[in-house]
Amino acid sequence: MEESPIEEADGRTSEVHDLTELEVAGGRVRVALVLAHDGVEYVGRLRFAGDTVPGGEVRDHGAVPGRTVDEALALAGGLTTAELWARYERAVAERRRFHPLRRATAELLGKIRRLNRVATSMRVGLMRPEEGAREIAATEHELHELVSRLHEAAGVEDDAAGRGPG
Repeated sequence: MEESPIEEADGRTSEVHDLTELEVAGGRVRVALVLAHDGVEYVGRLRFAGDTVPGGEVRDHGAVPGRTVDEALALAGGLTTAELWARYERAVAERRRFHPLRRATAELLGKIRRLNRVATSMRVGLMRPEEGAREIAATEHELHELVSRLHEAAGVEDDAAGRGPG
């Protein structure tokens, strides 16, 4: 069963494909493949979700690649229960704890990418210089504001539910 596409922190859209469930102490963990195209191939990450999962959801950092969606799904679907369990344990052990800083970093990178897109569009004549200059100035202002607030997110650990402060 495929869920709706989701927007990732880096701006790409991913597809979520449900794979199976794992039995864990006190409940079940839903296993899905979150799949996106990186410009060269499809790269998936296993997502484990459920009430017994720290923060409600964790993703394995190991890649599940494929030249096509079907190839990546076949590779993920071919993982044994023991392999899924090992990836689940790794994902829980390596769970990111500093999400506020992670979100701020993703936002910073998004603004840098926007700055580059605008500058490139101006250089090749796809954007009027006045419009581009306004967009660059606004983006630079947003970058300075974000950088000035990074210290607020640094070292802030998620709470037991996997959320940062606020």
